[in-house]
Amino acid sequence: MTTPDTLTPSQLNALARNLIEDSFPLVWVEGELGNVSRPASGHLYLTLKDARAQVRCAMFRPKASWLKFQPREGLHVRVRGRLTLYEARGEYQMVLDYMEEAGEGALRRAFDALKARLEAEGLFDPARKRPLPRFPRRIGIITSPTGAAVRDVLSVLARRFPLAEPEVLPVPVQGDDAAPQITAMLRRAAASGRYDVLLLTRGGGSLEDLWAFNDETLVRAVADSEVPVVSAVGHEVDFSLSDFAADLRAPTPSVAAELLVPSQDDLRQRLRVLATRIQRQQAQRLRDAMQRSDRAALRLNALRPQARLDALRQRQAEALRRLKSAWAQRLERERARLRHASIALRSGHPQRRIERLRQRLDALSPRTRAALDRRLAQEGLRLRGLARSLEAVSPLATVARGYAILRHEDGRVVRSALDARPGDTLDARLVDGELRLRVEPGR
Repeated sequence: MTTPDTLTPSQLNALARNLIEDSFPLVWVEGELGNVSRPASGHLYLTLKDARAQVRCAMFRPKASWLKFQPREGLHVRVRGRLTLYEARGEYQMVLDYMEEAGEGALRRAFDALKARLEAEGLFDPARKRPLPRFPRRIGIITSPTGAAVRDVLSVLARRFPLAEPEVLPVPVQGDDAAPQITAMLRRAAASGRYDVLLLTRGGGSLEDLWAFNDETLVRAVADSEVPVVSAVGHEVDFSLSDFAADLRAPTPSVAAELLVPSQDDLRQRLRVLATRIQRQQAQRLRDAMQRSDRAALRLNALRPQARLDALRQRQAEALRRLKSAWAQRLERERARLRHASIALRSGHPQRRIERLRQRLDALSPRTRAALDRRLAQEGLRLRGLARSLEAVSPLATVARGYAILRHEDGRVVRSALDARPGDTLDARLVDGELRLRVEPGR
């Protein structure tokens, strides 16, 4: 009879571990938390159980630090992990890499699907978001009147900007009736025209606790609001669809209050800076005005009558100086010309010119006299010839031979018998006088 191989406990546990890990992929398990323990190492140890069984689980520190909630006894959760065997004690367990509160997974999938659809419609487009008023006068706070969130918001508003008038608009923030009531309150507040900005807020919680703020009707009401809306739902790690539709999302209610109003300390500092700047500008303007006044006074002083007279006197004195200088220059030029003329005159003395001219006259006189005599003789001969020619054709010569020249009273010469009519009076020119004649009819 052959004896089978004998295994040690560690060998057996190793074989069992390999068999379990190779046979099971990642699995999802839902159950109630028990024996929750978180030692200083940061690892999380717990038992996941239902009414008939339980399984030990471990979640190591890197994964445990990502949890969005605090695991506690009796909490119903849904986990994902791989099966293994802890060889040191031979205990079967699950090593977890993810944990969520029960029901959250389905809600998360519904959340993602609705978010994708609304985002495709452009409901979350940053271009449609409006800026918040810089100094809101009245703020409508849509929240539970008894929650910690509203106390935080009111405290921050009172501390930062006491001039603001916050008004709490009470609504339930959790449960089946929360979404319709929040939507109705939001629409009434936006339509009232009373508020400068609306704050939609509540404290943190699970996805199921915050589900009212993922309601499609509420999200559309936030996007359609005529008044800017700030959403601060949950803590920093929590997101709701109202956050995406709002004009501004704040990580916490307190931060939302800080974003809604300015700090009075900052405003005082800003006012001090502005006051200093105004004082400097006023001082600079005053200096500029004084400089302009001084320049105007100088111009006015320059334009007064006495100053103008002084200026005219100066101009007169300057003109006289220039005139004297011009006359002196001209006098000097005339003197120079006179000196030049004197030199020229001395070089060509008149007496010498007279003597030279007299000599030329003496030399020319005999020749001039002889030429004049010849010219007179020639002209006398020509004149006598002309006289003889004139005498030959002169009417007076004809009259001297016994003829007469008849003329009408108007001086016309009678050249023919036809030029005179009976009764005309004619003048007859004779050699020694004139006769008045009357024409008689012919025989």
